[in-house]
This record gives sequence, structure tokens and C-alpha cells, in this order.
Amino acid sequence: MPKKTTKRSTATQRKEPDPIIATRQQPPAEERYADQITFLRAIDSSPKPAGWLLSPERVVDFICGTHGESLRAPASVSLPDGLPKSMAIEAKFVGPRALVERCIVTLAGERGLLLVGQPGTAKSMLGELLTTAISGSSALTVQGTAGASEDHFRYGWNYAMLLDKGPRPEALVASPIMTGMKTGKLVRIEEITRCLPEVQDALISILSERRLMIPELEGEGGSVFAAPGFNLIATANLRDRGVSEMSAALKRRFNFETVHPIAEAAQEVELVRSRAKAMLTESGTHEEIDAKLLDILVTTFRDLREGRTEEGWSIERPAAVMSTAEAVTVAAAITRQGVYFSSRKDPVSLLPGYLLGVVLKDNQEDRDRLLAYWDGPVRRRSESNALWKRMYQLRENLEEVDQDF
Repeated sequence: MPKKTTKRSTATQRKEPDPIIATRQQPPAEERYADQITFLRAIDSSPKPAGWLLSPERVVDFICGTHGESLRAPASVSLPDGLPKSMAIEAKFVGPRALVERCIVTLAGERGLLLVGQPGTAKSMLGELLTTAISGSSALTVQGTAGASEDHFRYGWNYAMLLDKGPRPEALVASPIMTGMKTGKLVRIEEITRCLPEVQDALISILSERRLMIPELEGEGGSVFAAPGFNLIATANLRDRGVSEMSAALKRRFNFETVHPIAEAAQEVELVRSRAKAMLTESGTHEEIDAKLLDILVTTFRDLREGRTEEGWSIERPAAVMSTAEAVTVAAAITRQGVYFSSRKDPVSLLPGYLLGVVLKDNQEDRDRLLAYWDGPVRRRSESNALWKRMYQLRENLEEVDQDF
């Protein structure tokens, strides 16, 4: 008699999160790409700047990928156990290769690198990838805030030890910058323009003299000299509020590189798909992103970001930043909602609600701008496209509903 089979529920069919992933929501790049770094180091025969793990050529391969071509280890190279003899490196940053090359050349010199651009253009990701490939670690990072002090850039003290034994080297609390100078590693400073100008200017002497003075200590312990390989990568947003202007003296010590939004729509669609998929996988959700959702989501974000559609129709841009990073978050959230609430079969129907969550952050008038977008480009496209017709039918989800409490 054949065994009776029972249909497993959706919940039991769903894969459980990997135990390692479940304990770390977002592992750093040096952990995610450890095999690639090890492989590239093993086959790297090009000259390296002092203190670098990889040559400039291999740093570019790590960040921009090898375009599907596999790098092969020479027969004379002994690879660690478990690594393949050949490896294709995927692109991790979507942007001009020339930009990455200029960044690398800057870091090999004696000027700091300042990555500027709109929020969500992957400036921080590029900085993390550069520090991982060059120094092997992205952990030496200072987060710029209005509350940051010079201690975050220079050093602090263990005050219990300071009061007990006075100023001495063992009582110092090294900042990430001091640690990077001692060890010859790159240091990241996120949102440098959110720090007060007098705090920012603590970097001037560090970048000029490659030396950190400690007046409280006498003799040889009174200075820290930068080891080969040390440099700074800073980021700054162009549209955020609450920023402080950098002094001319500090600007002269940085090379500025602007990271622009992704130019090609197809590239942005693929990036949103891959990043959202990775985000879901890291949280234990193994689900593909709906292709129709991706297409209409990225198109909407690009229209609102640029203030103009591909058809040439003008749009009033919302005050909120419609970045690629936000699009990734929305794609992942809608897909996750479809997994947790199986009655939601149409992911496109969820998009208007999530768009409001992105837009209504700084200015309540942005709802009217979003409605105007629906009454303009969305309505026009709906006349000849079934997907956009579905979007236009969802207009009521954007209208403010009075609620009684």
C-alpha cells in the first residue's frame, strides 16, 4: 500500500537561516570576500605600494570584477586548501573603472581621498571595498557626527590610569586613525562634514606631516609617525542638512572624487536585484525578486530622482533622496512581506505604500509631488502598458485618509 504523503506547509518548506549568518546580520567585506582576497594575493605578482596587500591592478579586479573572465593561478603558485585554481571575480561596485583607478592612485600617494556625492550612491561601500583590498580590514572607521570630538580623530585617555599614574603610553586610548598610523592601514571617516570645523581641522597636521603629536608625553613617546600604507578615505553627502563646510586648508589635503548615481537603467535594475537578493539571503529568506516589481520600482526611483522621465516629461522632484540604496531596501521589504504574508500575491500592489515611506520623511508636500507623478507619467504610460495601468489604479493608496482615534 503506498505511503500517504502530506503537503508540507509553506513555513516548513522555507529554508532555515544559516547558523553563521543568523549570528551576524551584515558581515564586513573582509569576511564576505575572504576567499577572493586570499586568491588574489596568492596570484598577485605585480608591484605593490609599501604596506599594501594587493597591487593596484588586483585591487581594481577585486572591486570592478573580471567581467566573467576567470583568473588562473600559475602552476608554481601553491594555493590554500579549498581554493580553486581559477576564479571569476564579480563586480561589487557599479561605476566607472576610471573612478576606481583614480581613487587607488590617490591612496598610493600622500593625499587623502574624499568621496562626495548624493546619499545612497555607494560611497561608503566603495570605501569599505578599498580598505578591504588594500589593508585587509575595513574596521578602522570613524563615524562623523555633530558630537564627534578631536579624541575621535586623535586619542583619548584611560582616566582612571591617568589619575593613578599620570600620562604614559599605556594610559592612551588610541583612535582608529592613530591605530591606522601605527599599523600602516587605511582609515575611513564617514560623513566628515557632519563634524564641526574645528574637529575636522585636527586632520590637517596628520595629512600634512603624517605625524600625530602627543604633547602630554615626552621623548620618543610624544609622537606617532605614520607607517607605510596609512591614508584616509572620507565621505561626504551633497544634499544632507546639518553639514559643516570644510576649511580650505583641509580641502587642499584631499583629492575629491564624485560618485554619481548609476547612469544605465539596466545596470541599476541588476544592482537592486542582486543587493536585495543578498539582503534577503542574509536574513534567511530565499526568494527571487519579482521582475515586474524591479522594473517599475527602478523606473519610478529614477524618474523622481532625475526630475525627468526617459520620455522627456518633467517632474517635480521630492525633497527626499530617491537613492539606489533606498530602492534595494524597498525591493527586499516587499519581497519579504510576500513571504511572510502569502495572501499578498501581487508585489506591485505594495509599491505605493512603500514609496510613501520613502518620500514622506522631510516634507509633507512630497505626497502632492508623488500624486502629481501619478497623474502625469504614470497615467500616460497606463494608456499603453498594462503594468503601468495597474500602477495607476493604485493611486488611491497614496491619498491621505482621515482616521478617527
